[in-house]
Amino acid sequence: MISDSSHYSNYRLTARLELKNKPGTFNRVVQLLSRQKANLGAIDIVEATREKITRDITFDVLNEAHGKHVLEKLGEIRDVKLVHASDRIFLLHLGGKISVQSKIPIKNRNQLSQAYTPGVARVSKAIGENKSSVYNLTIKGNSVAVVSDGSAILGLGNLGPEAALPVMEGKAMIFKEFAGIDAFPICLATQDTEEIIKAVQAISPVFGGINLEDISYPRCFEIENRLRQTLDIPVMHDDQHGTAVVVLAALKNALRIVKKDISKIRIVMSGIGAAGVACAKILLLAGARHIVACSRRGVVFSTEENGVHAAKRDFMSQIHRDNPGESLKETLKGTDVFIGVSSANLLTAKDLKKMKKDRIVFAMANPDPEVSPSEAVKVCRIFATGRSDIPNQINNALAFPGIFRGALDVRATTINEAMKLAAANAISGLISSSELSEEYIIPSIFDKRVVSAVSEAVARAAMKTGVARRRPKKESKTTAVST
Repeated sequence: MISDSSHYSNYRLTARLELKNKPGTFNRVVQLLSRQKANLGAIDIVEATREKITRDITFDVLNEAHGKHVLEKLGEIRDVKLVHASDRIFLLHLGGKISVQSKIPIKNRNQLSQAYTPGVARVSKAIGENKSSVYNLTIKGNSVAVVSDGSAILGLGNLGPEAALPVMEGKAMIFKEFAGIDAFPICLATQDTEEIIKAVQAISPVFGGINLEDISYPRCFEIENRLRQTLDIPVMHDDQHGTAVVVLAALKNALRIVKKDISKIRIVMSGIGAAGVACAKILLLAGARHIVACSRRGVVFSTEENGVHAAKRDFMSQIHRDNPGESLKETLKGTDVFIGVSSANLLTAKDLKKMKKDRIVFAMANPDPEVSPSEAVKVCRIFATGRSDIPNQINNALAFPGIFRGALDVRATTINEAMKLAAANAISGLISSSELSEEYIIPSIFDKRVVSAVSEAVARAAMKTGVARRRPKKESKTTAVST
């Protein structure tokens, strides 16, 4: 059962309260939390005297505004003093979430002389004579730069590079925890396209790959394309391609359930920004022939009007933003699949009923999807979101760790379309026919098979398409450092 309270745990507060030690005081606290629709959790006694009891009260709220309101009301209760309050999300981020750790101890002069001067001079000289040895003798072979300018942070917008840093730290954590890759957050104090390109080019000798993140549309296209053309290491804008890979993987399995062919279904998309463009492109590569995409104003792309070949030849030229067609709600009629990469609450269950039987709906706007999950599940055969508290989470974390792991393992010069398709096929293939169901079309990001399956498939595709500079060692583990 999906309810509107299902995401409370993302807003969990702990309030320290001083209560007069007399009957009924704590009961007033409980009653207030109930009236304010805050879910009471742990209750801990910090200190108790004859006069007062200090308690830590943990409770879940709907959002930041709700939490602030509840705390204000707690401070107004008779015989109760609000000492302070803490938010578990902020506590987790205190001091940052990542650090650099040495792989070898430096406890004496001998070890220092080997790791640094004078011993390191021999290594520098060797790399100077053979630049490719930098992959073996430094961190480069297992490192990725996670680069952002803070212009499109999650669903929050342009908050700048400082605000992007916690997100990039989180991305670096996922790289390390899931794929054993050393990733570094690089948040640039510029939103000029040329300056970003030059900055990434300048730092590229350190890294085996570049993960672009939270860079606004349409600048993200030019930045990625230029870097791919000028660098000999993989460059991928994850907001585009990671999302597209997982959408395709989920759709392939959803179509297995409803027994429909991707070449025959009609797909309507909401959102034709970075993620929307990438999703449409990969669906075309996978065999889709009937795709309609809408902006807020209406239809701005349609293979039904311009043809599949034109879209494949020059996709961007087929988008007519200045001359939109019918509305999103109107174009849903007779549609098999809806894919949302746009904004919250655009549709209702009534709108979805215009679609064909066995309708598939991927509503991926975060944190709130294009349609209410509690209503959508009543009318959809298969429903998916980007949220972790609802079955079928379409999360790009299923893709990017394995894609970069595979690319690094073979020292690929790029991440091409064949590698992305291979990643999508690997993800979808992890769910067997006996396991597949309406609420299980995509594996969990905690499924330990994912990174291994994706990295191996990506590495094979890289070798097959001639962008690999070596074969991976047979004994290498996908989560081990590649040398």
